Amino acid sequence: MKSVIMLAAALLLSASASLAQAPQLDPGEKLEKLQFPAVTMQLKGWTKFGNSHVYTLPVRAGQHVKISFETKSKFAFLAIFDLSKPDDEAFFGTDEDGTSYETTVKENATWLLRPYYSKVSPRRGLGAPYSILIEPLAAAPQPAQPTPQRPSLFPQRK
Repeated sequence: MKSVIMLAAALLLSASASLAQAPQLDPGEKLEKLQFPAVTMQLKGWTKFGNSHVYTLPVRAGQHVKISFETKSKFAFLAIFDLSKPDDEAFFGTDEDGTSYETTVKENATWLLRPYYSKVSPRRGLGAPYSILIEPLAAAPQPAQPTPQRPSLFPQRK
């Protein structure tokens, strides 16, 4: 009986962990699973009130990445969510944070890249084309450690 309860608890935990990684899609959205690119990757698409592609991008601790968003519309934006976190808030959005996001990943996670067309646009129904650039970058150089001075047997000359 005890082993059955332990097995049920283990199944419940693994199911909840997998649910945390599954994004909730809006009606009309299509999910595209990406792999972290070895070279620069460009995604092009069209967004119109939830009728667009959304992308999952697995990232690992220590990877350095830059994600840029381009569009000619002032009503199209990109939001990036961390699916490993329980909150529903985007940690980056082009509406407030600018058009590109550059970081060194602190922990393994899966990010959701969601391009969207703002519902407050004055010309509803048009949508907008977009381009997302995912650039893997070389790790940022670590600051050089100063070499310790060894004590001298002889006093220095002035």
